[in-house]
Amino acid sequence: MAAATSGGFTAHTAQLDFEFGRHLIGISPFVDGSSMRKAAKKKSSRVSVQAAAGYRRPPPVSTVSCCCSDSVGPIRRRATGSRSGGHTAEQNCPRKLRIRANSPALLFASPQSRFVNKQEKFYPRCTPKNSGPQSRDTPPQRDTGIANEKDWGINLKNEIVNESGTNEDGSTWYRESGEDLGEKGYRCRWTTMGGKSQDGSSQWKETWWEKSDWTGYKELGVEKSGKNVEGDSWWETWQEVLHQDEWSNLARIERSAQKQAKSGTGNAGWFEKWWEKYDAKGWAEKGAHKYGRLNEQSWWEKWGEHYDGRGSVLKWTDKWAETELGTRWGDKWEEKFFAGIGARQGETWHVSPNEERWTRTWGEEHFGNGKVHKYGRSTTGESWDIVVDEETYYEAEPHYGWADVVGDSSQLLSIQPRDRPPGVYPELDFGPSSSSSSSYSSPPRPGDSPDVPPLPPSSQ
Repeated sequence: MAAATSGGFTAHTAQLDFEFGRHLIGISPFVDGSSMRKAAKKKSSRVSVQAAAGYRRPPPVSTVSCCCSDSVGPIRRRATGSRSGGHTAEQNCPRKLRIRANSPALLFASPQSRFVNKQEKFYPRCTPKNSGPQSRDTPPQRDTGIANEKDWGINLKNEIVNESGTNEDGSTWYRESGEDLGEKGYRCRWTTMGGKSQDGSSQWKETWWEKSDWTGYKELGVEKSGKNVEGDSWWETWQEVLHQDEWSNLARIERSAQKQAKSGTGNAGWFEKWWEKYDAKGWAEKGAHKYGRLNEQSWWEKWGEHYDGRGSVLKWTDKWAETELGTRWGDKWEEKFFAGIGARQGETWHVSPNEERWTRTWGEEHFGNGKVHKYGRSTTGESWDIVVDEETYYEAEPHYGWADVVGDSSQLLSIQPRDRPPGVYPELDFGPSSSSSSSYSSPPRPGDSPDVPPLPPSSQ
């Protein structure tokens, strides 16, 4: 199995840390590769056939080294369950190269050890035993993808609750639960809980819900938010949805997560949006959008995967960064394959504050017969155009697919809808096809707005 890799870029990464309300977050954004053009100029103006035959892609000018506080090597993450996403490259021998698609290098590392002390110090004092709900709210961790439902521990009670209280130190708490009913058999069971310190400087809130209606729609979700005395704030939401696709009439499960955290001082912060979609015939779509900033640097990352369930696959990644001084740099690639035939292409680029631009483009054509056409060029005079004998590797199916997501969604699937009049709506079909169709509209999301608005990306 394989995925495309972009041309290498970037000089050595500088390690940057900032104190996020006693929660240390090590940051390793893309680093300005000002030495790229100098290194490239040392290359010969023409790559020989013997040298180019060993390329999986254009040779890197320098390697990307994204380091966290306890690591000095390039960061990679194994694809485990449905949390994997994005892509990194891994090179072996030059002529028979295998590249595996994992996740992008981490831009923040999120060790919890220093923050745990703060949680243990504040929340037990805010919510002592038997006096109110115990908050599990903590700032979300970066690059952890979409959690499984069992990780949330959602436990909705079959009763209406409205209670609140004050603790000995003056901190307050509340807990509410209820049920909302609507048209087409719509039902939403929910629980909201939260608390705050006496002066209001520290707050937390958490909401759980499950929704269903007569079309077969089911939804499980969580929303969390909070802030601390230093002014650091965070927000996170997670959803899992089952419905019948109106075009294919197939059962579909969709999962999504949004996360963000913002420092109370300065402009440090980050935002992530993740999504996964699966249907009963093997179709799947996955992707993520990420953004972060620290001091004078900002960076972005987007990636996506699409599987049609019949052997066709599309993958892509686009990453870029900039500084307030005007330096910009980035890297992107794309691959498309079907039945062993396909193509890969990519570009690495760098723009200086005075708009001097360096770029390298590359491409591969895979013919399905053991022959691969490789080509590319750069603004420093590099170029290659050869045909080599090389096997083709790529993933025609997602490593985490329909059977996996069904197995991990037992709580979602067990949601019981309201009693349905006979013949009003058909049963949801989990098979490869369905003779009946049903219209569906998603029930409204929880009415509460997130306590922390998303971070607006700065313009490039």
